[in-house]
Amino acid sequence: MVEHHQLALWEKKLKILFDEIDDFLENKYGQEFPLQPNRPKRGATSSKNHDGLFNVGAAFSGGYGSEHGAGYVIEIRMSTLAHVPDELRNTIGLEVKDLVEEKLQEQFPGKDLKVAKDGFVYKIYGDLTLGFA
Repeated sequence: MVEHHQLALWEKKLKILFDEIDDFLENKYGQEFPLQPNRPKRGATSSKNHDGLFNVGAAFSGGYGSEHGAGYVIEIRMSTLAHVPDELRNTIGLEVKDLVEEKLQEQFPGKDLKVAKDGFVYKIYGDLTLGFA
């Protein structure tokens, strides 16, 4: 039961981290591209995952075949049918990487967590133990 509580706390802290990054991206790029027709405007739902241009989060990966092993693969989705240039996608990816690195220290002080490119994606890896200081 304790592990479940610690996992829920871990996931909650990640959600806070990615919601802050979503806000940053929405403020900077939210007006640059039209939303998909079925996507609600920013703030129209109770979850940042379901409205606005961006949906930013992470999914756990066991790390099989990865040079960094197990970790959380960072997902950046843009809900638009418009063409987003590769250069801009790369810029956004780097901004997200930098913000995740910064915010990991705020949400998980004392944890040795890193962010690095792993193939075509960015991954959070390192001390994934559930104990908190």
